[in-house]
Amino acid sequence: MMRYPAPPLRGRGGRARRRTGAALARQGAVIAVALGAFLLTSALMLRFYVYDQLAVIGPRTDLTLRMTDPEADYLDTSTWSTQKGREVVRTTEISGGAAAGNDGWATWEVSVDTASGSAMIGHMDRRVVVDRSTGRAVNCCGEHVDGDRAVRQAGLVLHWPAGADTGNRPLYDADVRSAPAMRYQGVEEVAGVPVRRYTQTIPPTQVPGSARPVPASALGLERSGTVEASRWLELERTFWIEPVSGRLVSAEESRRETLRTEDGRGERLFLSADLETDPGLVAAFAEDAAGRGFTLRAVHTWAPMGLGALGGLVLASAPLLALRAARKAEEEADSAPLAEHEEQVPGDDLAHARDGHDGLHP
Repeated sequence: MMRYPAPPLRGRGGRARRRTGAALARQGAVIAVALGAFLLTSALMLRFYVYDQLAVIGPRTDLTLRMTDPEADYLDTSTWSTQKGREVVRTTEISGGAAAGNDGWATWEVSVDTASGSAMIGHMDRRVVVDRSTGRAVNCCGEHVDGDRAVRQAGLVLHWPAGADTGNRPLYDADVRSAPAMRYQGVEEVAGVPVRRYTQTIPPTQVPGSARPVPASALGLERSGTVEASRWLELERTFWIEPVSGRLVSAEESRRETLRTEDGRGERLFLSADLETDPGLVAAFAEDAAGRGFTLRAVHTWAPMGLGALGGLVLASAPLLALRAARKAEEEADSAPLAEHEEQVPGDDLAHARDGHDGLHP
């Protein structure tokens, strides 16, 4: 007796494939919605949270600003003689960390030394509390200038706010205990980095707490003994600021300081210097500012725009995937009767039919 092989069950396999295609299409739509929402949320987080965390002044600051004039004039108070054409260096050291009890503030210890070789021309210590978001001084927590705790420091301390506009900004000068405006002067380039230039002008101003006894003859007075004289400062200060990060790239100061008696009859040059930031520091500041600026641009603009656009495209694909799933389901429903008809003729029944036929015709 001969048996013929049963035909393949085509209906069940085709139906399973169609069901799988519809399920995948439905899953694809759900995944597209979830992925699109994730990308859009990430874009918003970068723009409105991560950027705000990166744009502030760091919780820890260690910075040295060294400015030099190779041919300055100053008064050597050990001999009361004027030294001409000598190198004068003004060094500002800043160190500090987050203020106790307020992570949004930083406490800076600032020391400023002006010297020519081993000769000390001037020294100042200062403590200032800085708002890490705005860069402005905050009246708090033992602030002082040279031990004077009655001062109320105000305005910017060193850095500009990240992404600040071109408006004028007050910058606190600890010598004269005030914050004259730094006036915007235009855009330039320093060490390959686009920067904004700001200048501050301080007319001749008496430095508070600077009175000291000075030999009368040292001030040109025809008398013996000493007289009390105060230091007066006239200053032209220039800062170059990288606008995205708000970081200082370079600084210059044209300083003229004199000693004057209260009645104005005696006067002597104390310091005349055109100070510029050391080129090595300018290059380092420029590199740091450029790196910070690139990161802030990426987090504030480029990355959110890219993620937002991609998230929008992925979300837009979700309805198409859902439509595809619906069409797959319709095709499955339409093909169901045909599959059931094919399943009604199993291979064993066909085999029995062939066996009966073979019995009639051996």
